Amino acid sequence: MNIYVKDEEIATKNIVPQKRVYGEQLFEENGEEFRFWNPNRSKLAAAFLNGLEKLEISQDWKVLYLGASTGTTVSHISDIAKDGLIYAVEFSPVSMRKLVRLCEIRPNIAPILADATKPKKYMDLLEKVDFVYCDVAQPNQTNAFIDNINLFLKDVGLAMIMIKSRSIDVNQKPQKIFKQEEKKLKEKGFSIVEKVKLEPYEKDHICFLVKKNF
Repeated sequence: MNIYVKDEEIATKNIVPQKRVYGEQLFEENGEEFRFWNPNRSKLAAAFLNGLEKLEISQDWKVLYLGASTGTTVSHISDIAKDGLIYAVEFSPVSMRKLVRLCEIRPNIAPILADATKPKKYMDLLEKVDFVYCDVAQPNQTNAFIDNINLFLKDVGLAMIMIKSRSIDVNQKPQKIFKQEEKKLKEKGFSIVEKVKLEPYEKDHICFLVKKNF
């Protein structure tokens, strides 16, 4: 992967030299330019720094990203899957405007203004993908994740969801929420490949990397 890790910092090789996305620092290593990947602004960066080991994003992967926002994490996946394509689904028109501007300089991102909980609305815009990534902070986020996997993920693909316990139930302890959502995934036919908590970068968050059972 086009990922650089050193001294508890993480970066991706910049496919658009001299261009920043969210004010991140640029640096050179062995004649190549990298962008620092801020784990306080990207849950995927936090997961990697906290020990995520079993996700290897290939440079030609097709990715479905649910909850793209303005494109911070999307842009780093764009660096890694430089020869692939990221379908970036975002519901907010305000965020989408910024995301579209990002796509103008990063042609491997395809923005989709849509509700991730209603995947049939955009199914004609997608092909089967190698990886589904979900960061949709809603009570029904796991159900939306499962629905999108069932429609769009290749049988041999991987998927990842970022669970924010307080988005599901502020009155329950995070650990109880995490176990509840893990059970839901298993009951729907998925194996947990890896799970990583995101503290200290994100409070009361966990990520699950999953695959389909056969």
